[in-house]
Amino acid sequence: MEFPTQTTRIFARVSFVAMLCGLAFAQPAFEVADVHVSARYHRTGLLDSLNPVAEGVLRAGRYEIQSATMLDLIRIAYGVDAAAVLGGPSWLEWDRFDVVAAAPASTDAETVKLMLRTLLADRFRLRIHNDTKPMTAYVLGTGKSPRLTRAESSENSGCVDQVAGSSACHNVTMAAFAAWLRASPRARSYVGANPVVDQTGLDGLWDFSIHWSPLAGRGADGVTLFDAIDKQPGLRLELTKVPMPVVVVDSVDEKPAANPPGVEARLQLPAQPTGFEVASIRPSAPGEPPMGTQIEPGGRVNLRGWPLNLLIWMAWDIADADESLAGTPKWLEPRSAPLFDIVAKAPVTSEGALLRNEDLRLMLRELLVNRFKMVTHYEDRPVTAYTLVAAKPKLKQADPSNRTGCKRELVPFTSEPGADHQIVRVQFTCRNITMAQFAEELQSIAPSYIFHPVPDATALDGAWDFALSFSQDNPANFAGRAPLDGDISLFEAVTRQLGLKLEMQKRPMPVLVIDHIEEKPTDN
Repeated sequence: MEFPTQTTRIFARVSFVAMLCGLAFAQPAFEVADVHVSARYHRTGLLDSLNPVAEGVLRAGRYEIQSATMLDLIRIAYGVDAAAVLGGPSWLEWDRFDVVAAAPASTDAETVKLMLRTLLADRFRLRIHNDTKPMTAYVLGTGKSPRLTRAESSENSGCVDQVAGSSACHNVTMAAFAAWLRASPRARSYVGANPVVDQTGLDGLWDFSIHWSPLAGRGADGVTLFDAIDKQPGLRLELTKVPMPVVVVDSVDEKPAANPPGVEARLQLPAQPTGFEVASIRPSAPGEPPMGTQIEPGGRVNLRGWPLNLLIWMAWDIADADESLAGTPKWLEPRSAPLFDIVAKAPVTSEGALLRNEDLRLMLRELLVNRFKMVTHYEDRPVTAYTLVAAKPKLKQADPSNRTGCKRELVPFTSEPGADHQIVRVQFTCRNITMAQFAEELQSIAPSYIFHPVPDATALDGAWDFALSFSQDNPANFAGRAPLDGDISLFEAVTRQLGLKLEMQKRPMPVLVIDHIEEKPTDN
């Protein structure tokens, strides 16, 4: 019999310790996952403007992300702002992917992020490193005399947009308020894509309100978000450079590794729910502030003072009610539609996860169908559509090292001193983008102008860099005011600034037809 030598015993001991360390520090992983390239998704609907952040959701053992760019996947997995993801190939912000995976239903949100990191490393061979870089960000600080009230109740935590330019925050930390400023569509029109960092040094939970004018239509006497934060709760919101942690992409594959054999059979997951667990719908009280909206992490939806016609547009993702919706009774037209309050609870998700907008649409649709006895169908009808063509192109050949995509920024513009309305320009800076890609993006770039897909007929090959600036609101839809000097429509801007043209034509498109709808909902 041979006895182990001293060297053999040391090697065995080291190997055993290494095995234990590997087990202790093994990265969590999904039980099984389906990953594939997805079709592009256009954020054109009303719900997308209210709930713009689409994160992955874990519900009943099913984790799902739809139509996410690699930038989105990295941002979600590492818990950083998109601006803090540096480097990577040109397609990082363009190609989109669907992920459906299985994980224990009790998995917490932080573990799900670790699982997503493992998936990106395994299926896309993503390699990153962490660093710290000075980043442009809004810093939330304290003014000379903060005017805040300590929260006395722990219920209904969060900030709610009550009416245009009025928001109430209850039981929130300063960090949560900073996060809300980054996520709220109304506040985001001021802060843009910049991160918001809490440096107030104020601990605990607080109650306060802010009243401010929306960026669009603010006018000479309007109150900006920055002035409101300064003069009302006594805080400061200032744009500056802040050292921030960043994720640097060293390498990543554009095509994901193939799904493991039999993945469909192994992904025996519960069907996605299409209805709320519980929901109340009732007529709004007289004088109630309109359009209050709160979509909370975890599935609580609170809509106050919403016209029924807008609820229908939201549920069926209708951007153009004039041509994409038919059969509307007179009492449901915009000026006469009744107002309703909806309080609902969606099926339980992982802690902190936001519901996907498509889930919310389906749940709201089922609620309206059941409670208002709606009957609908789709049929193809001719609608107004556009085709992108070349006139006298004014484009610059692209720098191939740039990421493909367009950055959006809202810029206030007043052409007349003392005007009671302020124009808001949409400034789009596009880099390394083909004309086919630009045409494909127009629905998302200008949802108040373009309601249907735009074919590319420019015959311009290659990729291009260019900037495009136009009025956020379609001047053709202005109500209650004459256009100001400086108003420029998307159509004018495309011709003057790019030397291209959007040609209008009629094309058959699916139109939602309302066959029947009750004026009053059934009882709760």
